[in-house]
Amino acid sequence: MKITQLCASPTNEKTLREEITEKSTIVNMEDEIKYATTIGEGANADGEVVVQDENEKDTDQPTSYSATNEADLALRKKVERAIKPRAYPLFLAEKGAIIVQDVIDSVSNKNDISYDNVYGEVKNSKERIVILGTGWGAAAFLKEIDTNKFDVTIISPRNFFLFTPMLAGASVGTVEYRSITENIRGINPRANYLEGTAVEIDSTSNTVLSQSVVCEGNSCTIEDFTVEYDKLLITVGAQTNTFGIPGVREHCCFLKQVEDARKIRTSIVNCFERANLPTMSEEQCVNVLTFAVIGAGPTGVEFASELRDFIEQDGPKFYPDLLKYVRIKVIEASPTILAPFDKTLQEEAIKQLTRDVMTKDPNVLNLLPEKFKLTELLLNSGVSEVKEDKILLNDGKEIPYGLAVWAAGNGPLPITLQLIDILKENAMQADAQAIARGRIATDPWLRVLGAGGDIIAFGDCSCITTGQLPATAQVAGQQGEYLARLLSQGYDMCPVNPLTDLEELALLPPQPDPTRPKTVAENIAAFAIQADDIAAPFQFLNLGILAYTGGGSALAQLQVAPAEKARLKGTGKIGFGLW
Repeated sequence: MKITQLCASPTNEKTLREEITEKSTIVNMEDEIKYATTIGEGANADGEVVVQDENEKDTDQPTSYSATNEADLALRKKVERAIKPRAYPLFLAEKGAIIVQDVIDSVSNKNDISYDNVYGEVKNSKERIVILGTGWGAAAFLKEIDTNKFDVTIISPRNFFLFTPMLAGASVGTVEYRSITENIRGINPRANYLEGTAVEIDSTSNTVLSQSVVCEGNSCTIEDFTVEYDKLLITVGAQTNTFGIPGVREHCCFLKQVEDARKIRTSIVNCFERANLPTMSEEQCVNVLTFAVIGAGPTGVEFASELRDFIEQDGPKFYPDLLKYVRIKVIEASPTILAPFDKTLQEEAIKQLTRDVMTKDPNVLNLLPEKFKLTELLLNSGVSEVKEDKILLNDGKEIPYGLAVWAAGNGPLPITLQLIDILKENAMQADAQAIARGRIATDPWLRVLGAGGDIIAFGDCSCITTGQLPATAQVAGQQGEYLARLLSQGYDMCPVNPLTDLEELALLPPQPDPTRPKTVAENIAAFAIQADDIAAPFQFLNLGILAYTGGGSALAQLQVAPAEKARLKGTGKIGFGLW
């Protein structure tokens, strides 16, 4: 590992960290608009995974295989058969076999990754795996990977895993930050964590250039360091996309990290304290206590619901005279909310969000004006600009606000775009961008197209072009587990096909170690894909989706089978129990 000093003059630590964060998150406006994706993209209106039909003619689809001989034709047919979704009963049996094997391994203490087994390890002979990111995919991978076989290094500016579904609750004080985080070293003590931000990937030399803030006393500098890899796992996720709308990044809060939740919590209190000053008029109080939530996907709805709970439960205790001024405005460009959910559940969410104020103190209700509505939904309302104290809508309306939270859409990080740029010389990656749109295009085994199998991407930063998946924690977690099993079981991720001149057939599907007996789950998968000499590709098991809607109620849409009719729906207290 090479280290060089990048910043010669000592500077404040906070300033340097903000400088690195800005460099690693800001993309130019053209790319931000070009690669914008909405929350839940990759699923249809019913929340089902979008899979490209093999008979469907799509002009945006990457160039199809063109077999030139019998061997190429046979391989192409094998791959096409393997990447079809496995029969659901067999897929469930495969998952069940994996669970049983995990229980057996845990009882026998196989793959123990406790601290007691860390010391005295010899790492020089192990294959080096470098992981970028500490999100859902990375955490799931670290729990499953066999560190007896691999030297694992994680590079991330965040040394903990964040349970993102509770981030909205943390932003209003329902839960504390430390209760929704887990130290990344605690997940797998045998993995080496390096605090840094990856800024450049060199696929030729197999290195990652990263930057880190290093402090001595109160003086800090930025140092860059280079780490070599044999396998690079990219699971950096995505960032909030502003769609190039002026003022969003300058004036809105996001909800992706603990720092975002902390900022929102402080801002909410500041709004109330400012409204309580004797110099404020009633109109100014209403403006300051108007909380705008832009985006009515799961993140936006859950934050609005948690904020509503805070106002109903804690507002009467601390700010009873200010409750009549509070407004929550949920702004959504589309005609509905919670797009991945069933229509009946969407209607229930609207009902819960717009219900009357609930409070145990009748005196508080007497302070509220007649027909008072705490939450207002503004559908079909696109944002054209965000100013310091008001939001401009496309229809010309202006909404004064005290706090604006932007929860609309995902976009790529600069490190993701940098890798795509260097791989675009490969026709497969370049053509796949018509579908991937700023995400790293991968094959069904999560290997990055055009990278020869040494670079693997999963989670929100990636896109399996043969069947797009929603950008959710559930998908990333399952991909991390799948990949860790492949590597731990000794699959060759880079088998070369010497019998073809076709670029798309040059890299064979991952192949098993012929000296290792297969597990029951592997045999089931091999039967399902009708091939025992290649790995079964990743297949997503959709368990359903949940969303909190406030007042102790939630929505639950559980998927018990692939068909639309095979869904269990829960609302109210039942939904909350499942949530």
